[in-house]
Amino acid sequence: MAEREGANSEGAAPVAAGPQAPELSREEKLQLRKEKKQQKKKKRSEKGPSAEPAELGAPPEAGQPRAAAQPTSPPAPADGPGDGEKPAGGKSKAELRAERRAKQEAERAQKLARKAELSQAATAAKPRQSPTEPQSMVKRLPEHVQVDDPAAQRKLAKKLERQQVPLRQDYGTKVNLFSHLHQYSRKKPLTQQMSIPSTVIHPAVMRLGLQYSQGIINGSNARCIALLEVFKQLIRDYSTPPNEELSRDLVAKLKPHISFLNQCRPLSASMGNAIKFLKKEISCLPDTLREDEAKEKLQDVIDKYLREKIVLAAEAISRSAFEKINDHDVILVYGCSSLVNRTLCDAHAKQGRAFRVIVVDSRPRLEGRETLRRLVRHGIHCTYVMINAISYVLPEVSKVLLGAHALLANGSVMSRVGTSQIALVSKAYNVPVLVCCETYKFCERVQTDSFVSNELDDPDDLIVLRKGQAQLGGWAENKSLRLLNLVYDVTPPDLVDLVITDLGMIPCTSVPVVLRVKNVDQ
Repeated sequence: MAEREGANSEGAAPVAAGPQAPELSREEKLQLRKEKKQQKKKKRSEKGPSAEPAELGAPPEAGQPRAAAQPTSPPAPADGPGDGEKPAGGKSKAELRAERRAKQEAERAQKLARKAELSQAATAAKPRQSPTEPQSMVKRLPEHVQVDDPAAQRKLAKKLERQQVPLRQDYGTKVNLFSHLHQYSRKKPLTQQMSIPSTVIHPAVMRLGLQYSQGIINGSNARCIALLEVFKQLIRDYSTPPNEELSRDLVAKLKPHISFLNQCRPLSASMGNAIKFLKKEISCLPDTLREDEAKEKLQDVIDKYLREKIVLAAEAISRSAFEKINDHDVILVYGCSSLVNRTLCDAHAKQGRAFRVIVVDSRPRLEGRETLRRLVRHGIHCTYVMINAISYVLPEVSKVLLGAHALLANGSVMSRVGTSQIALVSKAYNVPVLVCCETYKFCERVQTDSFVSNELDDPDDLIVLRKGQAQLGGWAENKSLRLLNLVYDVTPPDLVDLVITDLGMIPCTSVPVVLRVKNVDQ
């Protein structure tokens, strides 16, 4: 019966949407309403007329609404044809749904393509940064290398004011290339230059700061040992306030003392590593410990650090350096390094090696005189020359033994100013350069020159009295004259043949490996 009706409808004219059309069932009316809502949503989203489905009947009458005249699904007969039946329009409901689904997929694909084009245009308009170009990153510079930045100085002044630590004023005019560094004077005692609050700064820390500022305590090891001993006394005298935790309050109490010591003299790399280690140990204290137990544990930790990182490390370096010292060697040393002095004394006294030492010195500190006194006291044959004479003595030198203030992450050696000159001339004479340095002096900072991060000493130390007269007297009044008294310089790693550490003998290129292992252990 359905096939016969379909055959008759193929040759007949299409059914008009007039009053003679069969009535729609309730389900079909609901379907029509849903489709109308979907069409309206599409029109709003696209903001334009969308393609309407083809009309299945005649145009609507004047009094009839347009939506009723253009139904998406054709009117079905009264008996309600199934999905497989074809009404007057020639398409079943399943086919119409498939068309609608295909149309929606096509519109979705157009939207995705349009978004892709817009994103490509935006990326093309935005300039790309090549991989070789350095990325712009905000790096935090240390406070002691931002002296010429007014904003940084205001920030530092506010920080010190919160900590109730006075700000030390710079002295004299500086060379423009080093205007970002502090320059202090030792003419007046520190107590006359700044008012030190006794309620905030511990007396032991105050005494240590005065010794730093006057140059009484010099050398990386001596300064670090004195710092840790003072911190032990500070911990012994500390008492936790009520409603406070020791691990947090003690770190807060240490900050003004560290700022005060930094005002007296910039901290060395070894002191920075020791402070970082102590803060980490304080923060890792368990809450279950009583105050006296925690303080005793911190003092034991400091004693262990001093014993392992400085005392035992010096013994290990002395044993390793002994392998490089032979009989009848001529060893050149520069300045005063406690580690180098101990190594030479042990090789002469304990191992019985017979060698000669050439002590090279330089103004204005003349630290080599102390090295000369110590070596001669132990019966070592020595020669004393100034740094401008090294080219005359190097032809007879068999090896150069130097100390270090710090070993940087790129393998550069930071040491007393003049060290790089000695290493450079030694390289020209094919004399091996050996550097003795403990691993606790290894620093993660990278530095290729002596300008960015350094220390300026008192420029008045350069004034030499000859026959009661000073050639540079009154230099501060002369605007065209500026004195530069640098403390450290940086020696490139290609001028150093070997670094003798407490972990063994390593090249300068192995410093990053040691730093990585230290970070893992900590």
